[in-house]
Amino acid sequence: SLEKKKDAPQILIYHTHASEAFADSRKGVQADTVVGMGDLLAEYLTEKYGYVVLHDKTVFDMKNGADNRSHAYNEALTYMEQLLKENPSIEVIIDLHRDAGAKRVATIQGKQVAKVMLFNGLSRNTSGELSYLPNKNLPYNLAFSFQMKLIGDEMYPGLMNKIFLKDYRYNMHLAERYLLIELGTSNNTVEEASNAMEPLADVLAQVLSGV
Repeated sequence: SLEKKKDAPQILIYHTHASEAFADSRKGVQADTVVGMGDLLAEYLTEKYGYVVLHDKTVFDMKNGADNRSHAYNEALTYMEQLLKENPSIEVIIDLHRDAGAKRVATIQGKQVAKVMLFNGLSRNTSGELSYLPNKNLPYNLAFSFQMKLIGDEMYPGLMNKIFLKDYRYNMHLAERYLLIELGTSNNTVEEASNAMEPLADVLAQVLSGV
């Protein structure tokens, strides 16, 4: 559970790949990207559930107008370490992405909603642990994702896609409560992605309430 504070941010939303958009996103319109979805999620968490949320919109996957995806996680790490030092009250971190591949959609309360996939880096590969990518928070990261999946399946059947496990670390060592979220895919629409933000906020608030 997380005891709410009114005077400092407890939840951080950011985007390692801030340029990720959807099937019908308007070119150059940030509201149609994962950053716009982060705005909606922050709004629900703040106005409906009373959390103090910091939404950082720094772009790491583009640099001087060129693609910077291969360096985005490293650049995000340096930036986030400083941001967390300046905001020690942050206890929950959400790195909000959009996946590739076929559309993932569910019908929830009569609306078409992009499915949410939770992604966890295991700091290991087929040869074993990656000692150069330690993550003391890995058990907590996995438990947090598992709680989100269980509660999400109960509250909104169809919303949660799956928990995807992969090698490497993806900066998830930065907090115990860290979610790397893949919101639908490049074939989902902006509306479908937007429709997922209220139920996602509801699930997160339920998990953080400890009920």
